[in-house]
Amino acid sequence: MIKNNTHLLNLDRQIVWHPYTSMSDPLPSFLVESANGININLATGEILIDGMSSWWAAIHGYNNETLNRAISEQTTKMAHIMFGGLTHQPAIDLCKTLVEITPKGLDKVFLCDSGSVSVEVAMKMALQFCHANKQPSKTKFLTVRNGYHGDTFAAMSVCDPINGMHQLFENMLAKQIFAPAPTTYFNDVWQNNDELAELTALFAQHHHEIAAFIIEPIVQGAGGMRIYHPEYLKACRQLCDQYKVLFIADEIATGFGRTGKLFACEYANISPDILCLGKSLTGGYMTLAATLCSTQVAETISKGEAGCFMHGPTFMGNPLACAVANASLSLLAKDEWQQQVSNIEQQFKDELMPLMVNKRVADVRVLGAIGVIEATQAVNMANIQQRFVELGVWIRPFGKLIYLMPPFIINQEQLSQLIKAIKTVLNEEACFLS
Repeated sequence: MIKNNTHLLNLDRQIVWHPYTSMSDPLPSFLVESANGININLATGEILIDGMSSWWAAIHGYNNETLNRAISEQTTKMAHIMFGGLTHQPAIDLCKTLVEITPKGLDKVFLCDSGSVSVEVAMKMALQFCHANKQPSKTKFLTVRNGYHGDTFAAMSVCDPINGMHQLFENMLAKQIFAPAPTTYFNDVWQNNDELAELTALFAQHHHEIAAFIIEPIVQGAGGMRIYHPEYLKACRQLCDQYKVLFIADEIATGFGRTGKLFACEYANISPDILCLGKSLTGGYMTLAATLCSTQVAETISKGEAGCFMHGPTFMGNPLACAVANASLSLLAKDEWQQQVSNIEQQFKDELMPLMVNKRVADVRVLGAIGVIEATQAVNMANIQQRFVELGVWIRPFGKLIYLMPPFIINQEQLSQLIKAIKTVLNEEACFLS
């Protein structure tokens, strides 16, 4: 068994290109044999408690009976069928549910492939809306710094130009307009002072060329795991209304309960004109995303020169993905997630926040089932990853950020083990770059 594992890992190292990893000197990968509940089972026998939800998607854990059954039953009917000129009940049911549970006014659903593609679709919707509205000069997007919206080209253009991991493509990307990142923390007192001054000035100066404003509501994810005040989000909505600019909310990471609300927009009691969803939409089982928009956006586009929205992924509305998404949403509808996320948040406050006194910790941030340690030094990825595995956990830091986004089904003991592992590595020099 071990010999076969070694052979597989050697093959992996030679021919498989992993995300954000060098092929000439790749980071080590750990061979997974199976996963169930909260556990990732390595082929070498280790059982790891998952603190990542497989990049924030597996909110119900692994090998969930309800989700397994949904996929199994759907395979007996059809795994895929083209969505051009044809439709099917799993897609219809999914779109109906999404309209019902998302913020008010989002009445049309475009199903697509992944989070990045959902952002591409949203940006194309905004551009087509402006073109149909006889506003050809509106071709740019306004956003805030420290944001992250994906790795495809349009999405990259609205990621932070310095911290967004895409500087290499700077000369190829469309030039967008960036406001300073929100700075008032979620629980701080909102004073509405200079924080909005530059954002307001950019709206006033550039609204005639801005097709849409795009932002991650409340939590800026891969751009820095920053958690900001709901009043800032509310002010963004007001500025979009004032200057007649479409509002795009990227809830790919925050949607479906992760922040303690079903959607983070609820903290500010606002509705966007366009909403991007992905990641946990299928409970982490399959890639699927959705871009929702208002009736006004959809009808304006449909009455434009093209007479339709110019996008059509091959696997749009994939029946397997829609079926498992419906099953995932049925689990969320039981409302157990609210207590689960509340318990996780409280435990983060009780056990993660005290790590603030550690000399290697610059900040600790908590909201819902999100717990973030910002270290004073960047991590040594190879060393810290190996150390976490030795401690029986799966945590995947980046930069100076060591964070937890566990499946909602995690119990108190398992979450404590994740936090204790972070506490351990914080005191080990080898886990950080000097």
